[in-house]
Amino acid sequence: MTDLKMVLIVRKDLNMRKGKIAAQVAHAATNAILERWTALPFIVHHVELSKTQEVYKWLRADYKKIVVSVETLEELLAIKDKAEYQGINTHLQIDNGLTEFNGVKTETVLALGPSESELLDSITGHLKLL
Repeated sequence: MTDLKMVLIVRKDLNMRKGKIAAQVAHAATNAILERWTALPFIVHHVELSKTQEVYKWLRADYKKIVVSVETLEELLAIKDKAEYQGINTHLQIDNGLTEFNGVKTETVLALGPSESELLDSITGHLKLL
């Protein structure tokens, strides 16, 4: 069986409180899966069944998740572009700014996958654990 995982990338420059980080990581991971799940009928009938199958395999296995960090929004978006270019599922979590960020919508966490660990490591392996 292929080793699958999800990588969640947190922006350190925002100086979020620990609870806020935990909530944003949970939102990003959940939304990355739910977006795939709700798109299932379209995906099955048109294009990317294999990516949906990765979600099923990941859910049946150990739900491996790794949380790492970047220093800037620019770094986060560059990783998002690389992942999307390689066909990896992404979700960019945008906070509404209700409890932090003075009412400004802010990109906080990027979820990648679930996908093959080796592929994700080629994009995120250089990042430090949070």
